Amino acid sequence: MSFLWTSEDLVAAMGGRPLGLMPQGISGISIDSRSLEPGDAFFAIKGEAMDGHDFATAAIKAGAGVLVVAEGKLPSLGRLTAPMIVVQDVLAGLEKLGLAARARSNAKIIAVTGSAGKTTTKEALRHVLSAVGKVHASAQSFNNHWGVPLTLARMPADCDYAVFEIGMNHPDEIRPLAKMVRPHVAIVTLIAAAHLGFFRNLDEIARAKAEIFEGLEPDGAVLLNRDDPRWKLLDKMARAVGVEHIYGFGENARATFKLLECGLHADHSIITAKIGGQEITARVGAPGRHMVQNVLAVLGAAHLVGADIARVA
Repeated sequence: MSFLWTSEDLVAAMGGRPLGLMPQGISGISIDSRSLEPGDAFFAIKGEAMDGHDFATAAIKAGAGVLVVAEGKLPSLGRLTAPMIVVQDVLAGLEKLGLAARARSNAKIIAVTGSAGKTTTKEALRHVLSAVGKVHASAQSFNNHWGVPLTLARMPADCDYAVFEIGMNHPDEIRPLAKMVRPHVAIVTLIAAAHLGFFRNLDEIARAKAEIFEGLEPDGAVLLNRDDPRWKLLDKMARAVGVEHIYGFGENARATFKLLECGLHADHSIITAKIGGQEITARVGAPGRHMVQNVLAVLGAAHLVGADIARVA
């Protein structure tokens, strides 16, 4: 049987202390006892409203292979006899495991941010890249301070591509997550007023989204919406942190990945686009020009990570 993590690697990555008879390995990572699968490691994360340690018994009943718990919570766990890995802080342990997952991976990594279209773009990338390799991507929109390390920790060692969604509500939230993910391609879908309650204007939102550039791998690429009024600001900020490969998608005549024709219909669109020197015709299975923009980003990113566009379009 193949494991997501052997127990030895799990303990080593987190610098934890094993208690009890450890399994040979674990098949998945869970932070929710209700969706836990037998053989998963259950991480007892303490949130604002609930503490995962309160659900340790439920996790054991659901078939958890091992519990990851905080040192300070051991007294409250009573006489539980399940295997445990004891760490100082469970979320910090998950972050360490995520970093170890990224370090062992040879996958091409894509990270997506923006004021809208993140989840749609991520799911479309998952779909198209699955035609040419093994793909790992965020579940739902796990894009915050626990969702990103969780998605990293769940990344199989043998995947070919991985897609991460990175979100924010405030400045300085994207930067540490991008540095964990270390993408080869970073996409900014668009800048809009989705988070304006926390920012004075759209320029401030753009600057916060631009934090994703700081996690880019050396020689990595940035993919920006060429039709977005904040294109110039984002381009400037990418260059300011040393990014050399900056590409645009959209209808703009200077877009690298350019929309040539677009037929909008009630339930779909048919587009022709120039991607990597090829003219590609594709059916977009949802209506709306915003969906067309997302597909241009998807095709551009797929090209940048070396996927055969003729096979994925």
